[in-house]
Amino acid sequence: MLNRREFHSSLLAAGVARGAGRPLRIATFRVDATPPLGTPLCFAMVPDGKEVVDRLSARGVILAGEDAPVVLAVLDWLGIGNEGHDEWRAALAKAAGTSPGRVAVHCLHQHDAPGYDPTGQRVLRDYRIPVPLYDENWMREVLGRASEATRQATRRLEPVTEIGLGKAIVERVASNRRLLGPDGKVQHSRLSSCKIEAVRALPEGAIDPAVRLISFWSGARPLASLTWYATHPQSFYAQGGISSDFPGLARAFRELALPETAHLHFNGAAGNVAAGKYNDGSPENRPVLAWRLAMGMKQAWDRQTRHPVSAADLRWRNVPVALPLRRGFDESALSKELVKPERTRAEHSRYGRAIAWARRVAAGHRIELTALQLGPARVLHLPGELFIEYQLAAQQLKPDEFQAMAAYGDYGPSYIGTEISYGQGGYETSVVSFVGPAVEQVLTDALRKLVA
Repeated sequence: MLNRREFHSSLLAAGVARGAGRPLRIATFRVDATPPLGTPLCFAMVPDGKEVVDRLSARGVILAGEDAPVVLAVLDWLGIGNEGHDEWRAALAKAAGTSPGRVAVHCLHQHDAPGYDPTGQRVLRDYRIPVPLYDENWMREVLGRASEATRQATRRLEPVTEIGLGKAIVERVASNRRLLGPDGKVQHSRLSSCKIEAVRALPEGAIDPAVRLISFWSGARPLASLTWYATHPQSFYAQGGISSDFPGLARAFRELALPETAHLHFNGAAGNVAAGKYNDGSPENRPVLAWRLAMGMKQAWDRQTRHPVSAADLRWRNVPVALPLRRGFDESALSKELVKPERTRAEHSRYGRAIAWARRVAAGHRIELTALQLGPARVLHLPGELFIEYQLAAQQLKPDEFQAMAAYGDYGPSYIGTEISYGQGGYETSVVSFVGPAVEQVLTDALRKLVA
């Protein structure tokens, strides 16, 4: 253990050795984001919350380099979409003294958790559909608390001497949801849980099996651990039990192991990835999946390599994109479906949010894709329920680079498939994707710019 004098000497020596100027600085924040009982969950697509199984959180990290600060935030919520995503980025930016373009906000996408989409809620009001998607007063309260926590965090920024980079394989958690038949169409949809043994026995399919980790160090003291892993986070759900599910439990295991370190976990491009091969939906399987993910996180931590870092090593890149509207998803067509009297609450929710996205596209809205560069590491921030192929393709653009991807940023477009997937059938691209096949070319071009 270094004493105070040795610690400050090590900081100075590290800076001189690199010819560095100012050090990179970091602060973290965390607030409770657990909704009150009776709150709509999953945008009112599952039963409302009737008990709290475990607390939800909103967590973030502020990184101060040579330019304006960068904020990364992640919530144990289903998603934050459209103007809601704009609100969160703007509020955290104001609190951190930066611009919204330097803020990335993501969700872990647990289904027994709330979502926030004021654009979708306004659509339902416009059409006089009495379906609340969330608790509005409580949502404002959480955003206010997160903003204040961000503001307070800027007052306790600490110098970072090194970052740690780690990677490990997570065994028997993720599997592809879309299993194709001989005709090239989706033959089996192996979702978050699957009770058909023959379908569970089929190969994992396209996934990214690795959990990636970036840690931040001040001398010998670890300040924060950020991890990324791509899978739908459901073990079982839709029973009214508010929960961060197995990724939240895995994160809690790591908090027990490293209690003085801030832990943030992000979901990757998991639109077509879930635990169905390894999960029959029994409640007993939640801690099993959590432990497997936690073991991957631990191995990534144990295997990490440390790299000196300074303020000059932080770079940020923005690439705005206009995602194409799915054919037939204009407001005129969708509104006819929305107002049919036989619609369920869940269908009202889906059509209302689809119209919200259609309005955004019609108004010329662009979503900002962003990339954080930290010395030898890069983190990409993307919207929606992105297919895993995008994450794998981004890695191939720079195969020798340490790269992580967080999806589930702006939830407005919902599922984002690949061009070929829209002709293959399946739930993801036949029912709940609000964008069209041309999205692949748009995102592929943008990824090339992000990793250039």
